[in-house]
Formats: sequence, C-alpha cells, structure tokens
Amino acid sequence: MEENINKSIDYRLVWKKIKERKRLFYKTLPTAFIIACIYSLSIPRYYTTETKLAPEMDSSIPGGALGSIASSFGFDLSDMQTSDAITPLLYPDLMEDDGFVSHMFNIKVVSKDGTISTTYKDFLTKYKKTEWWNQAISFVKKLFKKKEEKNHSDFDPYNMSKSDSEVAEAIRNDVTFKADKKTGVITIRVQTQDPLICKTVADSTRSYLQQFITNYRTNKARTDYNYYKGLANEAKHDYERTRQIYANLADANTKVALKSVEMKMEDMENDLQLKFNAYSTLNTQLQASKAKVQERTPAFTVIKGASVPVRHTGPKRMLIVLLFLILTFIGTSAYILKDIVSGPKPEESK
Repeated sequence: MEENINKSIDYRLVWKKIKERKRLFYKTLPTAFIIACIYSLSIPRYYTTETKLAPEMDSSIPGGALGSIASSFGFDLSDMQTSDAITPLLYPDLMEDDGFVSHMFNIKVVSKDGTISTTYKDFLTKYKKTEWWNQAISFVKKLFKKKEEKNHSDFDPYNMSKSDSEVAEAIRNDVTFKADKKTGVITIRVQTQDPLICKTVADSTRSYLQQFITNYRTNKARTDYNYYKGLANEAKHDYERTRQIYANLADANTKVALKSVEMKMEDMENDLQLKFNAYSTLNTQLQASKAKVQERTPAFTVIKGASVPVRHTGPKRMLIVLLFLILTFIGTSAYILKDIVSGPKPEESK
C-alpha cells in the first residue's frame, strides 16, 4: 500500500510514450486547427457599447439629527423613507416585463454602411446573421412548422405570438441593465452585429427608460392635475354661465325698481360670487398640482453616452483556435498515456 501511495510519475516514460506516437499529433492538431477555424469564422462579429445614467433618487435620511448620527456609525436609514415602490435597484428587472421590452420593437435603426434601414424587430428577424448550423436547424424547423395564424387585432405585449416572443427574448439577450447598489448608477449595455445600430439601440433604450421613470414618478401628480383640471373647467363653465344670466337679468331690469327684482338680483350676485370663489379655489389647486408634477419630474444625468464602437467585441477567433488546440493536445496525450494511467494488464504483471 505504501509503495502505491509513494509511487511517483515517471516523466521520462511519459515523454517516451508521447514521442513514440508523435505522428498522432500530426493528424489531430491540424484537424483541430481546421475545425476551429471553420467554427470561429462561422460566428458573426458583434459590437458592444454602453451608456451610464444617474437618475435623481427621492430619498433622504429620516429623523433629522437621529439619521445623521446613524449615518455616522455606518447605518443607512435612507431606504426606510421613500415614496417610490420602484427603486433604481429594480430597474434591471424591467427587462423581464414583456410590455417594457415590446416598446423596443419599433426603434428605427440604420446600419453603418446605410444598406439597412428598418425597425429593430425587423433587423433581428430578417438581417441578423447566425451560424450556418443554426441556419440549417431553422430551415429544418420551418419544413415541419405549422403556419402561424395572423392576429389582426391590436398588439398585446402580454399575449404575443411565438415569433414576437422570440424577438423579445433576443432583445433581452442583447440589451442588459445593471444598477450600482452604492451609487444608483444604471448601466445599459447593448450588443448587436452593427456598430451604429448598437449605439442607436443604447440611446433609444436610455430615452425610454427615462420616460418610464418620469411617468412612474409623476403618475399620481398627473392624475391629481387632470382631476383638478376637470373640476376647474367645470367651475369656470358654471361661473361664466351664471355671469351671463346675471348680466341678462341686469340689462332687462335696468329701470325696474321692484323689491322682488332687487332680491332676485342680490341672490344672483351671491350665487355669482360663490361660483367665482369655487372657480378661484379650484384654479389655485390646479396650479399647485401643476407645480407638483414639475416637482416630481426627476432629473437625469448621463454620465457616459453611448458611442459607436470602433472595433468588434467578438468573437475572439485566435483564442477559440488556441483553446481548440490545447484541448486537442490534452485529449491526444490522455489517449496515448491511458495505458500508463490504467496500469499494466493482469496477464502482463504475472
């Protein structure tokens, strides 16, 4: 047992075995090189760009002096007080929502050479290049695929067809969000097969994210504004109608000195004053709600703008070829040395 445990590898024997069957490497390595070249050249080139956005966060340290003392000891109490249900840390999860992703279908894109001018959805379905083996698989699938019935009703992002669902999944693979927990900075990373389309999609995604955040942050304020706007318009209409009735009544009874007419005029004046006060109050609330919308509208800072990539990100063809050769060398060596690893046969040991 001790001899087996202390038995060391005889490197001279290993080298001798490999040298004896070196001709096998002359076959496997060139074959692996050719296969690696074919594989790497079949993968289309892709480009990557990113943009960074810092949204205004509605959070403050609660408790005044108590919050300041807590922060000095390393406790962050800012998350305990916030009026937003969706924080910047949750923005990356928006890509899981089909409604959010479907808004990217109609992004207008133009290739760098100008030969492609279409929507992002059509680019992914008609112009995106794939590996030849995936093309062969897709061709076979189309032969056995049933024709998809066209739905002429309005597009529903939560009831998409199979083809639209595949486009949405492709967008999720190409567009990714990442939020920094400490700074709240959102990084939007886009990967496509054309450098100009890559930048266009990144800018459009950032703009739509800004619009989404703004609509969310101002939703309640805009609802209040529309509510008071309706009430103010109704109060204004009632006031103008009452004022017109009062003016007509006053013109018709200019030289009349009846007590009943005077009392009716006083009632009309009081009603007109009440209508005016209601309209004035609602108009004040309307202006306040309008200011609230502006107050709730967040400010955004673009820390890093998306640029047109100069060089492609991948595939790393030299690395792929090198990896193939290394694995082939290891596999061939293991095949040659399997007798040493397994040990001598029982008949040989007798």
